[in-house]
Amino acid sequence: MVEALDITDMSARTTEDIFTGKTLPMPHGRIYGGQVLAQAIVAASRTLPETRHVHSMHGYFLRPGDATTTVTLSVDRIHDGRSFSTRRVQAFQEGVPIFSMISSFQDDDKGVEHQDAMPAGIPDPEDLPNSVDVLAEQMGPGWSDFFMATPLEQRYVTSPIQVAVTGERTATNAVWVKTRKRLPDDPWLHRAGLAFLSDTSIQDSVLRAHGVPWITKGLKIASLDHAMWWHRDARVDEWLLYVQNSPNAINSRGLAQGRIYSRDGALVASVAQEIMIRVPADTPGITWK
Repeated sequence: MVEALDITDMSARTTEDIFTGKTLPMPHGRIYGGQVLAQAIVAASRTLPETRHVHSMHGYFLRPGDATTTVTLSVDRIHDGRSFSTRRVQAFQEGVPIFSMISSFQDDDKGVEHQDAMPAGIPDPEDLPNSVDVLAEQMGPGWSDFFMATPLEQRYVTSPIQVAVTGERTATNAVWVKTRKRLPDDPWLHRAGLAFLSDTSIQDSVLRAHGVPWITKGLKIASLDHAMWWHRDARVDEWLLYVQNSPNAINSRGLAQGRIYSRDGALVASVAQEIMIRVPADTPGITWK
């Protein structure tokens, strides 16, 4: 993951900064959305004072990205105030925009504080099976190499839904997640890492509600937009609980919401994402309304 967040400053001008970022290889050839989210945050951070940190972002996925080539990121310095800064980041490939984001940054400030509590009764990650082992058993050992190549380790509180949706059809999902490797102490790297992992598994809450596994023949899914709020700093190389739910699906769109907690119960970030989801009408067990 560190390699994917390594962006190179191409130029720096008064009103715009241009960066390039590497891409992670993906078996289907499309860029993992969390990679572009994280790279956009890193690019914006390069234009900010050291005292300011990201607290929110709102982005739109415009086109599928190509995982075989680099990403160009253009940062517009929209506003710098006494406490807040605003940046717009556009990600391009071959001169065509694939992602657009506006993000806000703030100096540390004292004020009122509260948070939703972490759900009770969640098993510890050590008491849950490694998702790679579960998927290898379901899909065959050949898939282990692919899942082990990803920078994130996940342990589902229920079970992965790549092959089958087991148990109750509920619009909820919960996953323990962390990076496989220890990362440097740079807080910006871990803030960007939160954006990276925020795009993983959140769509599962929409699919689980309807008993639709990822391998469903003819299933088409694409992320449309993504919003995120950083509340507290946390290390992404230590276990984080990602609790997700889908409050609505209609017109071939599904909304998913997520909360990310550190292991000691601190609410680290909140996430919302809407996806396009098109399920073939002849999919077994699907009721159309």
